[in-house]
Amino acid sequence: MSDETLSPALLDRLPSEVRKPAYDRAALKPGIAHIGVGAFHRCHQAEYTDDLLAKDFGHWGLVGINIRPPLLTDTLGRQSSLYTRLIRQNDEVEARVIGSIARVVDSQDSAEPALEALASPDIEMVTMTVTEKGYCHIPSSGALDLDHPDIVHDLTNPEAPRSVPGILARALERRMASHGRPVTLLSCDNIPTNGIILGNVVRTFAERRGRRLADWIEANVGFPSAMVDRIAPATTEADIDTVEQRFGYRDAAVVVGERFRQWVIENRFAGRVPRWDRVGATFVDDVTPFEHLKMRVLNGAQTTLSYLGVLGGFEHTFETIADPLLARFVRRMLTEETLPTLMPVPGIAPAAYIEQSLSRLANTAIRHRNHQIATDGSQKIVQRLLNPIRDRLARGESIELLSVPVAGWMAYLIKASARFGRAWQVSDPFAEKVAAIADRIGSNSNALVDSILAIDAIFDPRLAANATFRAHVVADLDGLLSNDPMGFVRQVCTGPTDARLKPPARSA
Repeated sequence: MSDETLSPALLDRLPSEVRKPAYDRAALKPGIAHIGVGAFHRCHQAEYTDDLLAKDFGHWGLVGINIRPPLLTDTLGRQSSLYTRLIRQNDEVEARVIGSIARVVDSQDSAEPALEALASPDIEMVTMTVTEKGYCHIPSSGALDLDHPDIVHDLTNPEAPRSVPGILARALERRMASHGRPVTLLSCDNIPTNGIILGNVVRTFAERRGRRLADWIEANVGFPSAMVDRIAPATTEADIDTVEQRFGYRDAAVVVGERFRQWVIENRFAGRVPRWDRVGATFVDDVTPFEHLKMRVLNGAQTTLSYLGVLGGFEHTFETIADPLLARFVRRMLTEETLPTLMPVPGIAPAAYIEQSLSRLANTAIRHRNHQIATDGSQKIVQRLLNPIRDRLARGESIELLSVPVAGWMAYLIKASARFGRAWQVSDPFAEKVAAIADRIGSNSNALVDSILAIDAIFDPRLAANATFRAHVVADLDGLLSNDPMGFVRQVCTGPTDARLKPPARSA
């Protein structure tokens, strides 16, 4: 079997330790379309759906759609949409073949294949993992960015859209004109109130297309918010080799995740809905407390460790949190400053959740690269760091620790600029803007912070104008751009606050 690739014909001959779909895949009919078939979707929503099909088989097969690279036909398509999900916990490995994706659609060159799938009367639920920047929204406000190049294009060429809001609006227009069946659009991205933001960008786009479409969407489309959680790093060649060496078959679409998973969905649907609540998901009236907990604790820790980890010379999260200084810093930040900003969450003790989150990040088998987590930080720091900072400032409370990763994000982008020697490559919508600021200003932390805080798509002007916030970020950036950034973090952990708030300005 070692020279065989995963396929339906191979399922009956898989080793007994590999779990396989517990339903008849030949009878699987699509009812869900998912946009953005990356590692997270395959480790999370597709697995929940696989569980549901095994427990209560119905017409809830998935149509997987990619409108951005990579091509699905090159991997999943060649395996009849089957793939292996590995759970890795330190030295333990558990394999399972997921069968819930009925077919895959590549729509990178043209929106038409995606539109055809999304407008089908068979599809009653559309889910998506398109990353924060896929919504073409302004992070500081959640509004549709009408100046975004793809939005400008789509409003001019609505029948050949490029953006997620444009594609969804056009698909809904087709549904309205053909069968008129209701549909739920469910964001599964790490954005607070993601349902509200998705609804905002789709409705705003639709309003530009005409009142009739906007009114139909209001009456026939649901936009529930959701909180999703499972750490699923990018697949490596070693993961693919693990499947071949341990289990004896080839799989080009392997994904890897931790054992923990969570899915909390707002009970705000249009039409029929897959009963994921029967297989571990939770349907609630208000997702907000769960969102705050996960965003501010787990994701806040990930973002903090990614920037400080890169600055400290660490490649992966598990290596970063194994460093006693950075582990101490992030635990203190979460416990002393983040935790008091959280809303009560039914059935969850915040202090225990912090320890559980840090334990998850220490899993040595989850090789999550700091640079991967740092990607698109400008789209993430608002909810993970700036919102809790705003809450604390409003109550007159310290932000001594929470301000450090905000400066860490700045330092990460600054050090990628030409003026700072292009220390590493970065991927962030505001990378070029920050690099231009760094190239112009050099090492003067006061001037750097003033220019970066003026980016109002990220920093609410009221927060940017807050003297306490600015003073902390200036001091933190000065320390993190120094020759000993970890020495500075040690100083924050042990030294008095006032000693670092007014550093001397430096010039390049």
